[in-house]
Amino acid sequence: MAIYKGAGVAIVTPMFQDGTVNYEKFAELIEFQIANKTDAIIVCGTTGESSTLSNEEHLDVIRYCVEVVAGRVPVIAGTGSNCTESAIYLSTEAEKAGVDGLLLVTPYYNKATQNGLYEHFKAVADSVKVPIILYNVPSRTGCNILPETVVRLCKDVENIVGVKEASGNISQIAHLAALAKGCVDIYSGNDDQIVPIMSLGGIGVISVLSNVAPLQTHEICQKYLDGDVQESARMQLEAIDLVNALFCEVNPIPVKAALNLMGMEAGTLRRPLTDMEPANVARLEKAMKEYGIL
Repeated sequence: MAIYKGAGVAIVTPMFQDGTVNYEKFAELIEFQIANKTDAIIVCGTTGESSTLSNEEHLDVIRYCVEVVAGRVPVIAGTGSNCTESAIYLSTEAEKAGVDGLLLVTPYYNKATQNGLYEHFKAVADSVKVPIILYNVPSRTGCNILPETVVRLCKDVENIVGVKEASGNISQIAHLAALAKGCVDIYSGNDDQIVPIMSLGGIGVISVLSNVAPLQTHEICQKYLDGDVQESARMQLEAIDLVNALFCEVNPIPVKAALNLMGMEAGTLRRPLTDMEPANVARLEKAMKEYGIL
Protein backbone atom coordinates (compact mmCIF):
# COMPACT_ATOMS: atom_id res chain seq x y z
CA MET A 1 0.00 0.00 0.00
CA ALA A 2 1.33 3.44 -0.95
CA ILE A 3 2.52 5.78 1.79
CA TYR A 4 0.23 8.37 0.21
CA LYS A 5 -1.41 9.33 -3.05
CA GLY A 6 -1.68 12.93 -4.26
CA ALA A 7 0.41 15.98 -3.48
CA GLY A 8 3.11 15.84 -0.85
CA VAL A 9 4.86 19.11 -0.05
CA ALA A 10 8.65 19.27 -0.04
CA ILE A 11 8.45 21.76 2.78
CA VAL A 12 10.97 24.53 3.36
CA THR A 13 12.82 24.95 6.64
CA PRO A 14 12.12 28.54 7.80
CA MET A 15 15.05 30.35 9.36
CA PHE A 16 15.85 33.48 11.30
CA GLN A 17 18.25 36.03 9.82
CA ASP A 18 21.11 34.42 11.74
CA GLY A 19 20.40 31.10 10.00
CA THR A 20 18.93 29.24 12.95
CA VAL A 21 15.71 27.30 12.47
CA ASN A 22 12.51 29.24 13.15
CA TYR A 23 10.34 26.54 14.71
CA GLU A 24 7.38 28.85 15.37
CA LYS A 25 7.12 29.69 11.67
CA PHE A 26 7.71 26.04 10.77
CA ALA A 27 4.62 25.10 12.79
CA GLU A 28 2.63 27.78 10.98
CA LEU A 29 3.74 26.45 7.59
CA ILE A 30 2.75 22.92 8.59
CA GLU A 31 -0.70 24.11 9.68
CA PHE A 32 -1.10 26.05 6.42
CA GLN A 33 -0.34 22.88 4.49
CA ILE A 34 -2.73 20.66 6.42
CA ALA A 35 -5.53 23.26 6.25
CA ASN A 36 -5.13 23.28 2.46
CA LYS A 37 -5.38 19.51 1.96
CA THR A 38 -1.74 18.61 1.45
CA ASP A 39 -1.60 14.82 1.31
CA ALA A 40 1.83 14.38 2.96
CA ILE A 41 4.70 16.44 4.33
CA ILE A 42 8.22 15.69 3.16
CA VAL A 43 10.59 17.21 5.69
CA CYS A 44 14.34 17.84 5.35
CA GLY A 45 14.55 17.21 1.64
CA THR A 46 16.46 19.36 -0.84
CA THR A 47 13.85 22.11 -0.45
CA GLY A 48 14.31 21.93 3.31
CA GLU A 49 18.04 22.71 2.93
CA SER A 50 19.02 19.39 4.47
CA SER A 51 22.52 19.63 2.99
CA THR A 52 23.39 22.53 5.32
CA LEU A 53 21.67 21.26 8.46
CA SER A 54 23.85 19.53 11.01
CA ASN A 55 22.77 16.00 11.95
CA GLU A 56 21.41 17.34 15.23
CA GLU A 57 19.38 20.07 13.50
CA HIS A 58 18.23 17.65 10.81
CA LEU A 59 16.81 15.27 13.40
CA ASP A 60 15.37 18.05 15.55
CA VAL A 61 13.44 19.40 12.55
CA ILE A 62 12.12 15.91 11.76
CA ARG A 63 11.06 15.30 15.37
CA TYR A 64 9.35 18.68 15.56
CA CYS A 65 7.49 18.06 12.30
CA VAL A 66 6.21 14.68 13.53
CA GLU A 67 5.10 16.29 16.80
CA VAL A 68 3.21 19.15 15.12
CA VAL A 69 1.59 17.00 12.42
CA ALA A 70 0.44 14.54 15.11
CA GLY A 71 -0.65 11.86 12.67
CA ARG A 72 -2.97 14.05 10.59
CA VAL A 73 -1.06 13.35 7.35
CA PRO A 74 1.96 11.14 6.62
CA VAL A 75 5.38 12.60 7.41
CA ILE A 76 8.22 11.46 5.16
CA ALA A 77 11.74 12.39 6.22
CA GLY A 78 14.62 13.04 3.87
CA THR A 79 17.47 10.99 5.34
CA GLY A 80 19.68 10.30 2.34
CA SER A 81 23.42 10.88 2.22
CA ASN A 82 26.41 10.13 0.02
CA CYS A 83 27.74 8.14 2.98
CA THR A 84 25.84 4.92 3.61
CA GLU A 85 26.58 4.92 7.35
CA SER A 86 25.32 8.51 7.68
CA ALA A 87 22.12 7.61 5.83
CA ILE A 88 21.62 4.63 8.13
CA TYR A 89 22.10 6.81 11.22
CA LEU A 90 19.65 9.49 10.06
CA SER A 91 17.14 6.89 8.90
CA THR A 92 17.13 4.89 12.14
CA GLU A 93 16.80 8.06 14.22
CA ALA A 94 13.97 9.34 12.01
CA GLU A 95 12.18 6.03 12.42
CA LYS A 96 12.49 6.38 16.20
CA ALA A 97 10.93 9.85 15.86
CA GLY A 98 7.80 8.28 14.37
CA VAL A 99 7.96 9.17 10.68
CA ASP A 100 5.68 7.34 8.26
CA GLY A 101 8.34 6.93 5.59
CA LEU A 102 11.77 7.98 4.35
CA LEU A 103 13.00 9.69 1.20
CA LEU A 104 16.49 8.60 0.18
CA VAL A 105 18.33 10.63 -2.43
CA THR A 106 20.89 8.92 -4.64
CA PRO A 107 24.39 9.40 -3.21
CA TYR A 108 25.80 12.64 -4.60
CA TYR A 109 29.36 13.34 -5.75
CA ASN A 110 30.54 9.73 -5.31
CA LYS A 111 28.84 8.74 -8.60
CA ALA A 112 28.23 5.14 -7.55
CA THR A 113 27.65 2.37 -10.06
CA GLN A 114 24.20 0.79 -10.31
CA ASN A 115 25.44 -2.08 -8.14
CA GLY A 116 26.75 0.45 -5.66
CA LEU A 117 23.37 2.19 -5.59
CA TYR A 118 21.65 -1.14 -5.02
CA GLU A 119 23.94 -2.01 -2.10
CA HIS A 120 23.61 1.47 -0.60
CA PHE A 121 19.83 1.58 -0.67
CA LYS A 122 19.47 -2.02 0.49
CA ALA A 123 21.77 -1.41 3.46
CA VAL A 124 19.75 1.61 4.56
CA ALA A 125 16.42 -0.16 4.03
CA ASP A 126 17.60 -3.19 6.01
CA SER A 127 18.31 -0.92 8.99
CA VAL A 128 14.67 0.24 9.33
CA LYS A 129 11.13 -1.05 8.95
CA VAL A 130 9.36 2.06 7.62
CA PRO A 131 8.65 2.32 3.88
CA ILE A 132 11.17 4.08 1.66
CA ILE A 133 10.88 6.22 -1.45
CA LEU A 134 14.02 6.53 -3.55
CA TYR A 135 14.83 9.99 -4.95
CA ASN A 136 16.33 10.28 -8.42
CA VAL A 137 17.55 13.80 -9.23
CA PRO A 138 20.66 13.47 -11.40
CA SER A 139 20.84 17.21 -12.12
CA ARG A 140 21.78 17.74 -8.46
CA THR A 141 23.57 14.51 -7.61
CA GLY A 142 25.47 13.64 -10.81
CA CYS A 143 24.06 10.12 -10.47
CA ASN A 144 21.10 8.55 -12.28
CA ILE A 145 19.39 5.50 -10.82
CA LEU A 146 18.24 3.46 -13.80
CA PRO A 147 14.76 1.94 -14.08
CA GLU A 148 16.15 -1.58 -13.86
CA THR A 149 17.80 -0.75 -10.52
CA VAL A 150 14.65 0.86 -9.12
CA VAL A 151 12.55 -2.17 -10.04
CA ARG A 152 15.16 -4.58 -8.67
CA LEU A 153 15.19 -2.76 -5.34
CA CYS A 154 11.40 -2.60 -5.07
CA LYS A 155 11.14 -6.32 -5.82
CA ASP A 156 14.03 -7.44 -3.60
CA VAL A 157 13.58 -5.17 -0.59
CA GLU A 158 10.19 -5.25 1.10
CA ASN A 159 10.19 -1.71 2.47
CA ILE A 160 11.48 0.05 -0.67
CA VAL A 161 8.17 0.96 -2.24
CA GLY A 162 8.63 3.81 -4.70
CA VAL A 163 10.64 6.53 -6.35
CA LYS A 164 10.50 10.30 -6.65
CA GLU A 165 11.45 10.78 -10.29
CA ALA A 166 13.05 14.17 -10.92
CA SER A 167 15.24 13.21 -13.85
CA GLY A 168 12.93 15.14 -16.16
CA ASN A 169 13.33 12.28 -18.64
CA ILE A 170 9.81 11.16 -19.57
CA SER A 171 11.19 8.37 -21.74
CA GLN A 172 13.11 6.96 -18.78
CA ILE A 173 10.03 7.22 -16.57
CA ALA A 174 7.91 5.44 -19.20
CA HIS A 175 10.51 2.69 -19.32
CA LEU A 176 10.41 2.46 -15.52
CA ALA A 177 6.61 2.16 -15.51
CA ALA A 178 6.73 -0.53 -18.19
CA LEU A 179 9.29 -2.57 -16.27
CA ALA A 180 7.61 -2.07 -12.90
CA LYS A 181 4.16 -3.36 -13.85
CA GLY A 182 2.76 -1.68 -10.74
CA CYS A 183 5.40 -2.74 -8.21
CA VAL A 184 6.86 0.81 -7.92
CA ASP A 185 4.96 3.83 -6.55
CA ILE A 186 6.08 6.59 -8.92
CA TYR A 187 5.91 10.22 -7.78
CA SER A 188 6.71 13.18 -9.97
CA GLY A 189 9.66 15.16 -8.65
CA ASN A 190 8.99 18.02 -11.06
CA ASP A 191 5.95 20.28 -10.73
CA ASP A 192 5.67 20.74 -14.49
CA GLN A 193 5.36 16.98 -15.04
CA ILE A 194 2.67 15.94 -12.55
CA VAL A 195 0.03 15.04 -15.13
CA PRO A 196 2.46 13.48 -17.65
CA ILE A 197 3.88 11.19 -14.96
CA MET A 198 0.48 10.32 -13.55
CA SER A 199 -0.59 9.41 -17.10
CA LEU A 200 2.18 6.79 -17.03
CA GLY A 201 0.88 5.32 -13.79
CA GLY A 202 2.31 7.74 -11.24
CA ILE A 203 0.31 8.32 -8.06
CA GLY A 204 1.26 11.87 -7.16
CA VAL A 205 3.98 14.44 -6.69
CA ILE A 206 6.56 15.54 -4.15
CA SER A 207 6.12 19.22 -4.79
CA VAL A 208 7.85 22.57 -4.37
CA LEU A 209 4.78 24.36 -5.78
CA SER A 210 2.74 23.00 -2.86
CA ASN A 211 4.63 25.32 -0.51
CA VAL A 212 2.79 28.31 -1.99
CA ALA A 213 -0.23 26.66 -3.65
CA PRO A 214 -1.03 23.55 -1.59
CA LEU A 215 -4.74 23.34 -2.39
CA GLN A 216 -4.20 23.81 -6.12
CA THR A 217 -1.45 21.18 -6.25
CA HIS A 218 -3.61 18.76 -4.28
CA GLU A 219 -6.43 19.36 -6.73
CA ILE A 220 -4.22 18.71 -9.79
CA CYS A 221 -3.54 15.26 -8.36
CA GLN A 222 -6.99 14.59 -6.95
CA LYS A 223 -8.75 15.51 -10.18
CA TYR A 224 -6.51 13.06 -12.02
CA LEU A 225 -7.08 10.31 -9.44
CA ASP A 226 -10.84 10.93 -9.66
CA GLY A 227 -10.75 10.49 -13.44
CA ASP A 228 -11.15 14.15 -14.42
CA VAL A 229 -7.99 14.17 -16.51
CA GLN A 230 -9.04 17.17 -18.59
CA GLU A 231 -9.45 19.42 -15.55
CA SER A 232 -6.24 18.10 -14.01
CA ALA A 233 -4.36 18.93 -17.20
CA ARG A 234 -5.95 22.39 -17.35
CA MET A 235 -4.82 23.12 -13.80
CA GLN A 236 -1.33 21.78 -14.57
CA LEU A 237 -0.97 24.12 -17.52
CA GLU A 238 -2.39 27.06 -15.57
CA ALA A 239 0.43 26.64 -13.05
CA ILE A 240 3.28 26.39 -15.58
CA ASP A 241 4.37 30.05 -15.51
CA LEU A 242 4.49 30.03 -11.71
CA VAL A 243 6.38 26.72 -11.68
CA ASN A 244 8.93 28.13 -14.11
CA ALA A 245 9.35 31.22 -11.92
CA LEU A 246 9.84 28.99 -8.87
CA PHE A 247 12.77 27.35 -10.64
CA CYS A 248 14.33 30.36 -12.39
CA GLU A 249 17.06 30.15 -9.73
CA VAL A 250 18.16 27.02 -7.89
CA ASN A 251 15.57 25.59 -5.50
CA PRO A 252 14.80 26.57 -2.72
CA ILE A 253 15.87 30.17 -3.37
CA PRO A 254 12.69 31.20 -5.25
CA VAL A 255 10.19 29.32 -3.09
CA LYS A 256 11.52 30.93 0.08
CA ALA A 257 11.27 34.30 -1.65
CA ALA A 258 7.69 33.46 -2.67
CA LEU A 259 6.70 32.54 0.88
CA ASN A 260 8.24 35.78 2.13
CA LEU A 261 6.24 37.71 -0.49
CA MET A 262 3.12 36.01 0.90
CA GLY A 263 4.00 37.20 4.40
CA MET A 264 4.79 33.67 5.59
CA GLU A 265 8.25 34.66 6.91
CA ALA A 266 10.25 31.69 5.64
CA GLY A 267 13.32 33.80 6.27
CA THR A 268 16.80 33.56 4.89
CA LEU A 269 18.86 30.82 3.24
CA ARG A 270 22.00 29.15 4.43
CA ARG A 271 25.16 29.74 2.45
CA PRO A 272 26.18 28.91 -0.19
CA LEU A 273 22.62 29.79 -1.26
CA THR A 274 22.01 33.51 -1.55
CA ASP A 275 19.01 35.81 -1.89
CA MET A 276 17.18 35.94 -5.19
CA GLU A 277 18.25 38.44 -7.86
CA PRO A 278 15.90 41.48 -8.00
CA ALA A 279 14.90 40.87 -11.63
CA ASN A 280 13.90 37.31 -10.77
CA VAL A 281 11.97 38.48 -7.70
CA ALA A 282 9.96 40.74 -10.01
CA ARG A 283 9.32 37.81 -12.37
CA LEU A 284 8.23 35.62 -9.47
CA GLU A 285 5.95 38.28 -8.01
CA LYS A 286 4.30 38.79 -11.41
CA ALA A 287 3.70 35.05 -11.82
CA MET A 288 2.25 34.79 -8.31
CA LYS A 289 -0.16 37.67 -8.95
CA GLU A 290 -1.25 36.18 -12.28
CA TYR A 291 -1.82 32.83 -10.59
CA GLY A 292 -3.89 34.52 -7.88
CA ILE A 293 -1.86 33.70 -4.78
CA LEU A 294 -0.56 37.21 -4.17
